[in-house]
Amino acid sequence: MLQLLAIHLLAALVAPAIVSRLGRRGFLPLALVPAAAAVWAAAQTPQVLAGEYPTQTVTWVPALQLDLAFRLDTLSWLMTLIVGGVGALVLVACTAYFSAHASSLGRFAGLFVAFAGAMLGLVQTDNTLMLYVFWELTTVISFLLIGHYHDRQSSRRAAMQALVLTTFGGLAMLGGFVLLATAEGGSFRISELVAAAADGTLGGADPAALVPAAAAAVLLGAVTKSALVPFHFWLPAAMAAPTPVSAYLHAAAMVKAGVYLVARLAPGFAGHPALADLWQWSVVGLGLLTMLIGGYRALRQHDLKLVLAFGTVSQLGLITVLVGHGERAVALAGLALLLAHALFKAALFLAVAVVDWSVGTRDLRELSGLGRRMPVTAGAAALATISMAGLPPTIGYVAKEAALEALVHGGRTVDILTLVAIATGSALTLAYGLRFWWGAFWAKPGVDQAVPQRRSVYLVGPPVALALAGLVGLAPPVVEHYLAGYADTYPGEAGHLVLWGGVGVPLLTTVGVVVVGAALFVLRRPVEALQERVGGHDRAGAEGAYRMMIRGLEHFSADVTALSQRGSLPLYLAVVLVTAATGEAVALTGAAFGADVRPWDSPAQVLVVAVVAVAALLVTRARRRLKAVLLLGVVGYGIAVLFALHGAPDLALTQVLVETVTLVVFVLVLRRLPAYFSNRPLAGSRWWRAFLGVAVGAMVAVLGVVATDSRVHQTIAVDFPAEAYDYGYGKNIVNVTLVDIRAWDTVQEISVLLVAATGVAALVFLRIRADQLARNPDQPTERPLAPNREIVKELRREIALTPSGRPSGRGQTWLSTTRGLEPRRRSIILEVGARIVFPTLVVFSLFLLFAGHNAPGGGFAGGLVAGIALVVRYLAGGRHELAAAARLHPGYLLGTGLFLSAGAGAVPLPFGGTVLQSALVEVHLPVFSEVHLATALFFDIGVYLLVVGLVLDILRSLGGEVDRHGELEGKQAPDVAFDAPELVRDDAAPVEKEGQR
Repeated sequence: MLQLLAIHLLAALVAPAIVSRLGRRGFLPLALVPAAAAVWAAAQTPQVLAGEYPTQTVTWVPALQLDLAFRLDTLSWLMTLIVGGVGALVLVACTAYFSAHASSLGRFAGLFVAFAGAMLGLVQTDNTLMLYVFWELTTVISFLLIGHYHDRQSSRRAAMQALVLTTFGGLAMLGGFVLLATAEGGSFRISELVAAAADGTLGGADPAALVPAAAAAVLLGAVTKSALVPFHFWLPAAMAAPTPVSAYLHAAAMVKAGVYLVARLAPGFAGHPALADLWQWSVVGLGLLTMLIGGYRALRQHDLKLVLAFGTVSQLGLITVLVGHGERAVALAGLALLLAHALFKAALFLAVAVVDWSVGTRDLRELSGLGRRMPVTAGAAALATISMAGLPPTIGYVAKEAALEALVHGGRTVDILTLVAIATGSALTLAYGLRFWWGAFWAKPGVDQAVPQRRSVYLVGPPVALALAGLVGLAPPVVEHYLAGYADTYPGEAGHLVLWGGVGVPLLTTVGVVVVGAALFVLRRPVEALQERVGGHDRAGAEGAYRMMIRGLEHFSADVTALSQRGSLPLYLAVVLVTAATGEAVALTGAAFGADVRPWDSPAQVLVVAVVAVAALLVTRARRRLKAVLLLGVVGYGIAVLFALHGAPDLALTQVLVETVTLVVFVLVLRRLPAYFSNRPLAGSRWWRAFLGVAVGAMVAVLGVVATDSRVHQTIAVDFPAEAYDYGYGKNIVNVTLVDIRAWDTVQEISVLLVAATGVAALVFLRIRADQLARNPDQPTERPLAPNREIVKELRREIALTPSGRPSGRGQTWLSTTRGLEPRRRSIILEVGARIVFPTLVVFSLFLLFAGHNAPGGGFAGGLVAGIALVVRYLAGGRHELAAAARLHPGYLLGTGLFLSAGAGAVPLPFGGTVLQSALVEVHLPVFSEVHLATALFFDIGVYLLVVGLVLDILRSLGGEVDRHGELEGKQAPDVAFDAPELVRDDAAPVEKEGQR
């Protein structure tokens, strides 16, 4: 089962490449994927019939009871056949339906296969949490499929409407499942949950408070997914999707998810003492109302897809009533009708696809005479319409007759009311079924004969196959044999599927349905006119209420945004701090302070704190930006000293390095900002800001004291050193924590660093804004690479060189590119210092990397030291020297670092380990004796490379690129005054060297 999901996932990933290579015919090999699921389910039939249901369980998150648990019983077996079989046929139809030059076909194919896989997981999982995961996967993918024609407003609106409503129901369903799992006798396993509800143990002795509310929340998810009243309007709107999407999602798959959920839970929930009334009135009442409203609305539609869409709403209501009724005989009829609906409705939607593809319209007022010109399609549509109308000898008729027979024998008031409602809905179904076939294929007087422009067996074959499959109703005992396993899970007398049940109430009811339905079709014009006078516009009712609610929510959001988002950073910060301080004050109300509070460990700490406090106070009074940054550096370095005095050298080292790099970044940015802060009249708010700062600081201090004094268990620091060495094979607790114990956190953090570096570089290297292009589309864009080459060439023409190509009057250079610097920008001290310090820092960074597992250091600290070495080279020689020092593009370092870290985490899996698990490798070397190497070192190397890439990207963007901008704007002298023999460009390709001119 899990293997089938993996195949669907893999096929979805490679689908764009397949379609790109094969074009429309790429849908044919992709159709084999859902077909494989159907074939696999058919192969499991003997086990399913014997009650030996195949199962598979893979533990995923044991603490949450979130397991990859799958179970193939009769219901999931039938749904797998439907999802796989119909999905394969629809993919075959896509081969001809879409134009050879249609856009986004690869994306569509991948999403379609992914949706089939999500539905497969949904109907086979035995875990409620995993059911929710697959449920929301179908929601998201259906949003993308419905909005396939994204350039059409109707498609975007329909996709968003379906997403909002089904997501709302899905969240409610999740809450219901969690409540049911926490109730007495509850479980996250669906089979155990239904069994507990069936024997009455769910909820314990008094389930009246919790279980009904949870069941109502779960039913809300089913109601929204299967488009029952009052959420029925999203399904007709979703007809903006391509017709193959409608044939699969809105006939055989997605909308069946809600029906499937009701059918899955009904054997236990329908008879639970605390749920019987809620379940009966909710499922039966909403289902019958939906059936009648959908059939009524279908009678006055002119678009063939809308006729079928409202008919689908009606049929979904009927199936929900039958599978949720709670009696064995009715459930058997409901499951048979579920199969019938998948066959006839998918066939009808695909027949519409044939008509629209061949003629170019779906408006029944413009179609005439297609029955003679397209006899095969017309015959398949007629057979499917007969099954939909519940006429013999189709499976639709067998299922409807079984339902009527079971309700007649039920004898209860609710059964009689249900019988009458089903008869009325069936008459409407016959009427709109005749309207559909007449509108699509009949010759109408006064309407030009439609002439098909093209034909394709790929498009005609699938609806014919589905319509013929509906003739399985000729063998009702066979169908009952395969479906009885599900019906046996319900209480009550056994029912049967028969083609002829004799003369009785069901037969007479069917005769009445045929008479009334035919009369409604014959009198269609007066009926339409009456509906127009009574019903008014389609915007009224639930859909109008939804649109009104969305508009009100948008207006409310705009008002709240206008009130809170005023563009004032001080205001936002004040709101955050006041909220945090108030919350802490409330939480600390009544808290007791311990008597054993030690203010300091040594007098040196008091001195450092005093310096930090004075520096922080001076920051608030600084008028120059650079002065404020340097004072902030004093604060940061002071914190590092406190770490060292408190016995944390690793933290102190990291803090010093981070503070150094941060200072450099600040200085690089401040070059393009005014020297002084803006001179605003802050006297009025000065005391308020001072009070807020003191209050927040005091609250944090108090919170720290109370939290430390409130510990009731032994601190983890007692056992942490031993566990770090036993499991992470290192003595440096900080580094072992980063690369082993909490390595997942580190992966997330370095991922954020990569995204931040990429974002900053993208903003700085942006050559031209989109709004500028909109105003002047002819404006040329600059080349993103080698931005200084034109400047260098111009300077070469203006500056005379000696015959040897070297500038006269120059002596020895300490760095490779400083000969080309403007004399005013050269510093011999910096050049000599960079020449000496750079290799030393690089070697020291490598030492920190390899020694960090047992001593202060690690990949993060080592990467920062290497980054500081690059900073020294940049400060000494400018952006050309930076390019000479690090010839690799920073993106390569960032990507390689993340790849190494993630790859090191995945390596233990093939060997039976867990993700990011470390192993110890012991090697004997002749000189070094025993060498103990933890595999976490490779993770640390990835961190090292990523940090180096981050610093290089910052220097390249905020340093070199900002320099170039300043030169272009005339605010900064060029780095290059004349040609240098080893000058290289910023990115990758070298600029011309000596002898190449």
